[in-house]
Amino acid sequence: MRSIRPSFTARRGRGGRRTSTSLTAVALVSALALTATACNDDGDDNANGDVNATATAAGTGDGKITIPEDLKKRLKEHGIDIDKWKNGAWKNWNKEEWLREANDFINPIIKGLWDPDRMRDADDPDQGVDDNDISGDQGVTDPTPQPVKAQTVSAPYHTNAATSGKLLFDSPEGTMVCSATVVQDPAHPGKSNLVWTAGHCVHAGKKGGWYRNLAFVPSYNNQGKSSAELENASRSEIAPYGVWWADAAKTSQQWINKGGSTGGDGASYDFAVIHVTPEQGSDGKSLEETVGGALPVNFDAPAVPKVQNITASGYPAAAPYDGQLLYQCKDKPGRLSIEESDPTMYRIGCTMTGGSSGGGWVETGADGKPMLVSNTSIGPVTAGWLAGPRLGDVAKGVYDSVSKQFAGR
Repeated sequence: MRSIRPSFTARRGRGGRRTSTSLTAVALVSALALTATACNDDGDDNANGDVNATATAAGTGDGKITIPEDLKKRLKEHGIDIDKWKNGAWKNWNKEEWLREANDFINPIIKGLWDPDRMRDADDPDQGVDDNDISGDQGVTDPTPQPVKAQTVSAPYHTNAATSGKLLFDSPEGTMVCSATVVQDPAHPGKSNLVWTAGHCVHAGKKGGWYRNLAFVPSYNNQGKSSAELENASRSEIAPYGVWWADAAKTSQQWINKGGSTGGDGASYDFAVIHVTPEQGSDGKSLEETVGGALPVNFDAPAVPKVQNITASGYPAAAPYDGQLLYQCKDKPGRLSIEESDPTMYRIGCTMTGGSSGGGWVETGADGKPMLVSNTSIGPVTAGWLAGPRLGDVAKGVYDSVSKQFAGR
């Protein structure tokens, strides 16, 4: 099914400011990569001046980058000779390779970029896999579940699914979409700015890099209006609780090393955590306070047979859906193993398609309260089922890293 492609949001490695000269150079080169692509395919450039649109002149027709002499001079004043960094190898890098090398998260807010049309028209980069592409199922894969028809969530979504939302981003293929969930932040109880999604919604995996212009829209299309009704909808109707830009994102190293667009490679580690900030500036309210809640995350993944049922939420965008409405599937999970060396995944029957990737999987805990236990990762070309990773120590490490990065802020 899908490794739904994500938007540039690159943050690998440790959080915090970097003092290493070479790492600083990486961040600066990556910043150039962003400004050089600040204009969008649809002609919507940065009219508000948040990103220097004139930097597009630094890009060359072959996808390579040249750095203006005045910037080189300013870098040298800070002890950075860009011509000597990596023995000048940066000159041969293309845009995708820069983003893979970048250790710093670079995703500056471009106010107004996600206007109603751009939000509504974001596509699903669905990468389907056939059932026959999945191997390693001896003894750990249960029979394929029967399809469960996805049901629309009753509007308003803010009342019935407050923690769900749509994730928007730009990839080399164009404007794309995933789903995501507001989760609790142990460093900021009751005031979380953390969002959970799939790893492939922030990073392309082994053959690509980080995506850009990543933004979360909680309760997207809160009133559940049809595509026709949304044609002339205002931004406040489509995004009543604002647009929240990622200022940090992490996924697993396993996804970065192994993740693929088809076949399920890396799917057992296909998760990511994003820290967000409001586009219009803070009024003192966190994302959790704005939407009215955040889900706890269960990293002690219960054995599949012990789980009675899981509810998966998302905004499916591939046919027969159009990405404008929030859907859910509820089913008792089975097991799916793609590689014997990787953790067994949860699998449920569900007819949701591309666009639902990254959406939260929720189980009712022992205390009777909902908790996030997985996210949509893969499914077959023909739809009918979805699979998501079981969350363990690796997922907790990703989560804790982003939380600790902002613990003192």
